Amino acid sequence: MNDLIPAWVDGVLTPVEKLAAHREGIRHMAVSVFVIRRHDILIQRRALGKYHTPGLWANTCCTHPQWGEDAGDCAVRRLQQELGITGLEPEYRQTLEYRADVGGGLIEHEVVDVFLAHAPGNLEVTPNPDEVMETRWISYEALQQDVSAHGDRFTPWLRIYLSEHSEAIFGSHLA
Repeated sequence: MNDLIPAWVDGVLTPVEKLAAHREGIRHMAVSVFVIRRHDILIQRRALGKYHTPGLWANTCCTHPQWGEDAGDCAVRRLQQELGITGLEPEYRQTLEYRADVGGGLIEHEVVDVFLAHAPGNLEVTPNPDEVMETRWISYEALQQDVSAHGDRFTPWLRIYLSEHSEAIFGSHLA
């Protein structure tokens, strides 16, 4: 794993190896996408082969932009790579920052550009099994209840997004 991601080293945005950024808890750039269809959110369960948080439920998709990659382009790329989703136009919602222990001695310290995309009723989802083991559509209310009752089944960042940033991410889009 030698992916270079944008991270801040001594206050300067610098390409850093992804695993090193997580081992050292270095503040780095990320992108998260939520796809919604009417009143439901598409969530994914991370593949068991992922190097952190395997088997946990997360938002539709998330990743780190490549060095020099635009966040919006990254969101479109990752929807296709993880879920086979094409044709959506993710809308930028906000930039947020969080720091979370993701297990195995790894830390996510991310500055995240969050996007929201509206899906048609006939959206085709074809998960890449190396990335995603399962997907499901779930209402916002049911997701909040499930996270409250079974938080350990969800990634730390999804729990943070729902508890601290729901209004900025979803606004009235799920009303």
